[in-house]
Amino acid sequence: MRGLTPRQYQVLEYIRTSIKDRGYPPTLREIGTHMGIRSTNGVNDHLRALENKGYLTREDMKSRSLRPTPLGRELTGADADEPHAVDDDTLDVPILGRVAAGLPILADENVLDTVRVARSMVGGQGDIFGLRVSGDSMIEAGILHGDYIFVKKQSVANRGEIVVALIGDEATVKYYFPEKDHVRFQPANAAMAPILVRAIDFRSTMLLGVVTGVFRRV
Repeated sequence: MRGLTPRQYQVLEYIRTSIKDRGYPPTLREIGTHMGIRSTNGVNDHLRALENKGYLTREDMKSRSLRPTPLGRELTGADADEPHAVDDDTLDVPILGRVAAGLPILADENVLDTVRVARSMVGGQGDIFGLRVSGDSMIEAGILHGDYIFVKKQSVANRGEIVVALIGDEATVKYYFPEKDHVRFQPANAAMAPILVRAIDFRSTMLLGVVTGVFRRV
């Protein structure tokens, strides 16, 4: 296997198969489950070895950017027409099950699934993630309980934009209105009061991103 251990080959083959069957690579958690590896550090050890040996590429340590190199594809017997890269007009968007304080937003522990969508649906460039909406606070903006929102990850927003903010330990979706003495996170529901954060307590890290699209299953 040209310098690979059996386990490293199995990881490489699983990544290739996932891309072939689903159109995108697995998360670290999915690799760990498939391989019977309990910790993401253990998975990362195998990925680093594959990268160092020239069989795998990964951008900024993101699992969803895992791609076998031509050498890795040759080793695992990939067909010439087998998918190996994301189309320029599409984007793999990680769907998060939660956003936890103290963890990177796109940590693999948070990712439940990935969907492939047209870039035009989610605002084009940048880091995009998805969240499932819980509650009725934005119903007058057409965002309903159970909808999926697409969010462009950034720590700044314009007045009046719909944002995802981490207030305390909970992520919330609201309109963003910075005022003189406080920041007002305004719901789109006349029955609900806004959330006010004192200006001296507000940190840019509270802003997780700006909502760029909504998806609803019918």
